[in-house]
Amino acid sequence: MGSVAPEDRIRPGDHRRRVDHVVGDAVLLGYTSEARWLRYTHAHLRELFPYLPQQSGYNKRLRRLGTTLSWLVGVLARDTSLWTDDVWVADSTLVECARSREAVARSELAGWAEYGYCASHSRFFWGLRLHLVCTLHGLPVGFALTGAKADERQTLLGIFDADPELPAGRVNQIVIADRNYFGREFETELDQAGLELLRPARKGEKPRAGTAFFKPLRQVIESINDTFKGQLDVEQHGGHTPAGVWVRVV
Repeated sequence: MGSVAPEDRIRPGDHRRRVDHVVGDAVLLGYTSEARWLRYTHAHLRELFPYLPQQSGYNKRLRRLGTTLSWLVGVLARDTSLWTDDVWVADSTLVECARSREAVARSELAGWAEYGYCASHSRFFWGLRLHLVCTLHGLPVGFALTGAKADERQTLLGIFDADPELPAGRVNQIVIADRNYFGREFETELDQAGLELLRPARKGEKPRAGTAFFKPLRQVIESINDTFKGQLDVEQHGGHTPAGVWVRVV
């Protein structure tokens, strides 16, 4: 996205053209602050973008691109050879939205964001959870953004319900998850969708098949989450409204 062909450049006066290139470069160069990114672009990349919106216009265009970007994630995923991988990993990770009580009280995210507990960090937080279904190569094939207390099992089923083509036609598709993805009814619904669940046995359960083999693979999802947080700054999204948070996480 850093080098743009002349015919793809945003021309002066073309105020309705989407700012996909600007958004892409911001991610690649590690800018999480929109104000800083626009200042950098005005100072160093004007030859690539003859027309640049002000911050208010940038925010409006970015929010309008939410549906487009979500659709594009699915299109690009389906256009790779990794899409046919017969092993998926599923998990959720926190997306913090505020820390002070004052910020929580005045936030427009109230009602969606909520208090929850993160076992990995042994702390409570106020925000959302990003639920992911990925291949072992790190390709996200399904995702959802929910409140912090949302049931991981129901959210996973909701991901498949929202995109029926995702599990359709797959034979012996394996889903690796942690011990929180349990329950007879839950596993029955996965089985009816043609999905085989592998997870660690819970306390009091009999040993489950495949545990010795999938434990190292289970760490793949942790690496993916760490990439989103460490390199793509998913927790430093800077969104203040539901639409703003959604598009920045996408």
